[in-house]
Amino acid sequence: MDVKDKVVEIIAEQAVLEKSDVSMDNTLEDLGIDSLGLVESIFAIEEAFDISIPFNANEPTESDFDISSVGSIVAGIKKLIAEQKG
Repeated sequence: MDVKDKVVEIIAEQAVLEKSDVSMDNTLEDLGIDSLGLVESIFAIEEAFDISIPFNANEPTESDFDISSVGSIVAGIKKLIAEQKG
């Protein structure tokens, strides 16, 4: 399973949607994911890929990790995997 598919699966699960309902242009807000859902998604993604995401739930806007859309999350995770797996 590639990164995009796994991230979409985790986000869809969190939003209680089908994977086909999640597009790369969607924001988490579009999908009905609140801040708690976001934190749970981040944890699930970290666990799935064995990476550490630089995200501060208390200060999401201060984070270096772009959570503005599903696509940006996928891109950020691909970059982190490349950096952390070196």
